[in-house]
Amino acid sequence: MESKDMMSSDTTPERGAASSDIKSTEDTELSSTQLDSMSPNRKGDLIEETRSPSSRPPDKPAALDDAGHVRKPDSISLFGSSSGYSGSPGPADYGGSMMKSPTTSFEIIKQSKSSFNNEKIDPDGGDCYEETPESQEQALHPNEDNLLAENERWPTDDELRSMRRVGDKLPIAAIFIVLTEFCERFSYYGVTGPFQNYIQNPYRPGAKGVHQQPGAIGGGQQKATALSNFFMFWCYLTPILGAIIADQFLGKFKTIFYFSLVYIIGFSILTLTSIPASIRAGGALPGLVIAMIIIGLGTGGIKSNVSPMVAQQYTRNRPFVRRLKNGKEVLVDRDVTVQSIFNWFYWAINVGSLSAIATTELEHNVDFWAAYLLPTLMFIVCIFIFLAGKRYYVKAPPNGSILLKAFKAIQMAIKQYRIARKQNRLLLDENGKKVGFLEYAKPSNMLESGEMLEKASWDDTFINQLQRTLKACKVFVCYPVYWLCYGQMSNNLVSQAAQMNTGGIPNDIIFNVDAIMLIILIPLFDRVIYPGFRKIGMELKPIMRITLGFIFAAAAMAYAAIVQHLIYKTPPGYEYASRDGPNNITVAIQVPTYIMIAISEIFASITGLEYAYTKAPDQMKSIVMALFLVTNCGGSILGFAFTSLAKDPHLVQMFAIIAGIMGVFLVLFWLVFNKYDKNEHQENQI
Repeated sequence: MESKDMMSSDTTPERGAASSDIKSTEDTELSSTQLDSMSPNRKGDLIEETRSPSSRPPDKPAALDDAGHVRKPDSISLFGSSSGYSGSPGPADYGGSMMKSPTTSFEIIKQSKSSFNNEKIDPDGGDCYEETPESQEQALHPNEDNLLAENERWPTDDELRSMRRVGDKLPIAAIFIVLTEFCERFSYYGVTGPFQNYIQNPYRPGAKGVHQQPGAIGGGQQKATALSNFFMFWCYLTPILGAIIADQFLGKFKTIFYFSLVYIIGFSILTLTSIPASIRAGGALPGLVIAMIIIGLGTGGIKSNVSPMVAQQYTRNRPFVRRLKNGKEVLVDRDVTVQSIFNWFYWAINVGSLSAIATTELEHNVDFWAAYLLPTLMFIVCIFIFLAGKRYYVKAPPNGSILLKAFKAIQMAIKQYRIARKQNRLLLDENGKKVGFLEYAKPSNMLESGEMLEKASWDDTFINQLQRTLKACKVFVCYPVYWLCYGQMSNNLVSQAAQMNTGGIPNDIIFNVDAIMLIILIPLFDRVIYPGFRKIGMELKPIMRITLGFIFAAAAMAYAAIVQHLIYKTPPGYEYASRDGPNNITVAIQVPTYIMIAISEIFASITGLEYAYTKAPDQMKSIVMALFLVTNCGGSILGFAFTSLAKDPHLVQMFAIIAGIMGVFLVLFWLVFNKYDKNEHQENQI
């Protein structure tokens, strides 16, 4: 991800900087140089904030609430408020004033960002606790100078512009979370790896070899593909529920733990209903459906919280110069570090996904119950690893769901817009053009006072940030088509492998080539390719990377169509290989499909996670992450539309159509969004 332009140590720190001193905006003076370094929208907001008188009594510190207590640290979480302050107060909180001062809003956000990075951890491993007066003062006025080692210093303005940027080492808390994600993905992929055979093929005890694939339900390829798409849809919809529970009630740590227990129940049901006696009694299908629902709930509670949690463990926000052992100096940058964290996080996911190699072998050589028992046991290990890192985690209490707050603001904007249109009082900007509909949700633009204004639990700054966030989310519009391509690995490509000569290798083991390639390529990209481009001044910016990912995804589907065409031209089954095959063609020709999908993931999937975390204002990161995950649901819905083609002899058309759709969307994506790369530095300052 493109690095941000950061100010030097003697200027006002950028967003989230732990060294920010919390001052009244009446005492804040901004130089023209500082203003020029900001984005136009942020500049305008800050000028307005510094001109507005503070509504807080002058003798009350910005970080204290009306009762004199320190406000809770912020939490960068999926769907959650990122400040300890969950919303703008009601009229009584401001001495009867109906409007929240922009100054107050700005100071609260500044304070919450700073205090987050100095959040204290309960030494007994519990949730966040109330700090002592001394630590409260430190949280009010944190000083990152204390974090500098002997071989570190703050950069000059010239060094910020010209020095090579590198990532910092991973915090130990992030390492525990990465290991937890490895174990969770080991269990998830270990269970889902045999799904296609489990659903598609009939029960054949002891089935081995290329002519008899193991099975349990005997539903055929269409039914297997449909259930697979349902499961993927459900697994990417439930993060919304898991995140709201975390942000409103439990916090991320407790939510991950409790949903892990739900996860175990789902694994247990699947294992018990896959034993031979249950399969013969007809319990396999209902057991599978119930297990899918429960496992989907479990993974949703984890997925919605673990990804933002791992990134927030790195709490150094300002770039600094570090002198290496060879005497050279480099600029350690937060954005490069976060990019590296997400790369290794994704790397751990793919190492974990190799569990499907073990479970598919167990499926073929023992039975399905053994294949599902292994992930169940591994998930118990996952829980213990997660708890082992408890004392190191940066945690914050639940602060309310920012997603629900944003939804209410959008509802209010629509209602206000309808009133304005009915009264012929549409808002115009300085150029006489109609403003965006979210402008109508700003308290300063409310067309009716009283009850409607009291319902607005936000201020103008919140709406400005929501507008910027939704703008950033526009780049996700093509991701459902990308996930449609990606999803073929877990269903139709598994069935395609069964139509070929696998040489005795399980057909559902081949897709692990994708994970193996990612394990090899992610460190290569992180340590060699991306730094190499940065070193020569040619950085692959986010939109370019995403576009490259889409290109490789389209190419993978086009190649899959070619492979399917070759299968249909080969005896003995020809166009009905699923019935009369496998055909006399080696499964090795399918491998390039998985290699191209792996490369597409590095460019598109990893960059999407990174983009979601770094692009939005701090308290809006949750909304961006939510929409990014929901695009997976869109991909599964698109998958349902292709279910009728998921059978012989229509599979060539299916893969070709998917490739064509991806090709069209990647061209449109580049034409519309390539300009975003040009404003990358400016967008990162928001």
